[in-house]
Amino acid sequence: MTREEVDKQDFQVLIEKYLDGKTTLEELKLLVNYYESYQQDYTWCAALGSEESTRNRMLINILEELQNNVGDANKVIPFYKNKIVKYAVAASLIAFLSVTFLFKNNNGNKVNDNEVVQTNGTTIAVGTDKAILTLEDGSQVALEKGKSFQKETTVSNGEVITYKKGELKAEEIKYNYLTIPRGGQFSITLSDGTKVWLNSDSELKYPVQFIKGQPRKVELLYGEAYFDVSPSASHNGDKFIVLNASQEVEVIGTEFNVKAYKDETNIYTTLVEGKVTISMDDKKRNLVPGEQLFLNKKNSTILIKKVDVYNETAWKEGVFSFEDKSLKDMMVVLSRWYDVEVIIENKSIENEQFVGILRKNQKIEEILTSIKNFGIIKNFEIYDKKVVLK
Repeated sequence: MTREEVDKQDFQVLIEKYLDGKTTLEELKLLVNYYESYQQDYTWCAALGSEESTRNRMLINILEELQNNVGDANKVIPFYKNKIVKYAVAASLIAFLSVTFLFKNNNGNKVNDNEVVQTNGTTIAVGTDKAILTLEDGSQVALEKGKSFQKETTVSNGEVITYKKGELKAEEIKYNYLTIPRGGQFSITLSDGTKVWLNSDSELKYPVQFIKGQPRKVELLYGEAYFDVSPSASHNGDKFIVLNASQEVEVIGTEFNVKAYKDETNIYTTLVEGKVTISMDDKKRNLVPGEQLFLNKKNSTILIKKVDVYNETAWKEGVFSFEDKSLKDMMVVLSRWYDVEVIIENKSIENEQFVGILRKNQKIEEILTSIKNFGIIKNFEIYDKKVVLK
């Protein structure tokens, strides 16, 4: 590995620590030095994209921390609490880091440059905005990026579907379904102003309009969704409730993520802001921001723990952020986004642990090549919507 490659790896490690709020004063100084060095690197600078204001804000923030924390070189500098700034900084950094993988327990295998990746002419498409909308009469509409749709109180620009505000009587309530296929994503603004982001292989059932004086109920039939709920105070105190087969999440007004895939045993509910109460059979649990409730559907085991909220919700910002995830778990996520089947031939590498960030708009070949270059896999093959790791 060249000196330049070592420096860039160190730079990536510092960025990870910065986003996690774990850098010391001395490390921040080093981060600024790296940043300035790579500004002179045409390739890296061009890859930074056009968001110069975001990059400059990031640098200014770091410099302000250096100025305000003089004297204690080992003092840990926390990251900015504003999650919007964190997303913006992360997106800016990811834009030029491309794929950042920090594998643990790397066996140090060298890549054989003579090995050729076999694709058999198969092209794996990157996931995109698409969904199937099932209307109250049972008819279905394909929603796709670049195509618009409009019907009475419903309108879509191909990336988000929005329902206009209105009130119904109990006997008039009508439900729509939004189904996100593998390889898709979509977002929806419900008639009460609540925003929902849906990940690949997910389905949401919801009323076209809510009934005044009754709880605002939606059902995540399966998959993953991020909710930014319109507060109850704006709706005469009407609660917002998210149902799924194994639990009920009662909301006053908050942001949270629910991951409940059909092919996974566990359900994960992560609270970003506000307060939620989760009911499971005869049990109830409250969450505070930064906590995640783990529910095992088979044996009803419940566990609440602190998590890095960014890692759990970055998917809705166009980013996959992994922390101490196994290669096997990562491939489950990628298989949904790229709509492929992943086969790991060498079972001994399934549990390789790593920290990594990648952009969702990358080709899967780029990601797999990066993993290969780290020596985790010897090679990979793509054919008939299957990815084989060797």
